[in-house]
Amino acid sequence: MPKVTRLFESKHVKGRWYAEIDGGEALRVDLALIADWSLYTGRELTAAELEELTAASSRMNARARALQLLGVRPMSRGELADRLREKGESEEDVAEALDYLESLGYLDDGQYAAMVARHYSKKGYGPGRIRQELYKRRVPKELWQEALSELPVDSAAIDAIIDRRLHGAKPDKKELKRLTDMLLRRGFSWGDVRKALEGYEFYDFSEETDE
Repeated sequence: MPKVTRLFESKHVKGRWYAEIDGGEALRVDLALIADWSLYTGRELTAAELEELTAASSRMNARARALQLLGVRPMSRGELADRLREKGESEEDVAEALDYLESLGYLDDGQYAAMVARHYSKKGYGPGRIRQELYKRRVPKELWQEALSELPVDSAAIDAIIDRRLHGAKPDKKELKRLTDMLLRRGFSWGDVRKALEGYEFYDFSEETDE
């Protein structure tokens, strides 16, 4: 019957414990697992108990890794799932860890989407670019519109960028083209860009086409 041959704390990470089992296998545990399982040196385990303890250790490890990753920067559920899989966590442990973090309020795709939208809006990006960022960060599409609806209207954002760029000066046609291209690259729609520039009377768009 397998037994615990040694319980020891990591020399490098305070609070991280391991239970060494016959054969040299060391399961990562914490004080809660040690108490729940009444683990001690010499504790014998049935095959079923060892299997269950191994599974509990694996779940605990996935939770700890997920918390560590979130401590580096906020993530969506999809992003965090991908990172945990890259670290070798099983699909079952990934799903359990994500559900656990959501239940604690540490993982919230709605709040994360709003945070991403605000961040890129403040940097002067429009809805198109923000949608690209939300897609890249694995935020569910059904949350995009709510996040975008909390931002200032596009015309106000465009006006702020124009003011910062031109400081009230009237651009020539070449400068206007560069400004227009920059706003489009930042994710603002052609219609909103054209309306904003017409409002400033920088250039007569009457002969331009939408092509």
